Amino acid sequence: MTNKEAAVKYSTGGAGKASMSVLRMAAEAFLAGMFIALAGAASTIAASTIESPSVAKLVTALIFPAGLAMVILNGTELFTGNSLMIISLLDKKIKLTGVLKNWLIVYAGNFAGSLFVSAMCVYGHVYTLFGGAAGVSAGAAAAAKCSISFEDAVLKGILCNILVCVAVMMTVMTEHAVGKIIALFLPIMVFVICGFEHSVANMSYISTGLFLQVSGQLDSSINAENLTWGAFLITNLVPVTLGNIIGGCFTGFAYWFTNIYKTA
Repeated sequence: MTNKEAAVKYSTGGAGKASMSVLRMAAEAFLAGMFIALAGAASTIAASTIESPSVAKLVTALIFPAGLAMVILNGTELFTGNSLMIISLLDKKIKLTGVLKNWLIVYAGNFAGSLFVSAMCVYGHVYTLFGGAAGVSAGAAAAAKCSISFEDAVLKGILCNILVCVAVMMTVMTEHAVGKIIALFLPIMVFVICGFEHSVANMSYISTGLFLQVSGQLDSSINAENLTWGAFLITNLVPVTLGNIIGGCFTGFAYWFTNIYKTA
């Protein structure tokens, strides 16, 4: 399938997303939040005992794409990918109210699914693996994300969702499951290696650190001064979400302009 065919197909699919019932939208968003959180947990645990930071990052990047693979192949709703609904809006298939409704419900559903998995993993003592090394890694990652500057969070959020949305569009270009997994793998691997910021992934990464803290499982070696619910929401999630929206809408506009828009 060509870029143009994929853009047209997504435009129609975006209209379907906007007309979906609230209950179904929320349920599919909850599942997507779970899938991303599970992939985040697995990638963190797998890399937790690797001493070389670059190799650990590579291992994380090789595992994390499983999250988007589960989202795509199960047809669930992910906020970051749904930034591409701008294609349907520009193509006049839906109204702005439909886009905003979807984004709000899906964002909330992703958040709920992420918190559910994070809590289950922490209180199920999943992060005690490897003598607690998994917990140290998870806690350190959460604390670091709560210490990022607003500007860095926005810019890293933009770059992240450009890659995520490119990955989603590449899956639209192929019909088979194996092809979709291969198509999404490299863009997602790139964003993880570069340390870009994904709002839905951060919902689970940071809440994991907070649950470790609340449950008394956070390692004492971690500087948790900035690891608070306020920093989670204001310092990280707000600017990263803003960046994700900008990056996703930029990508959606680019696909619409280069493949659907007709010049005089």
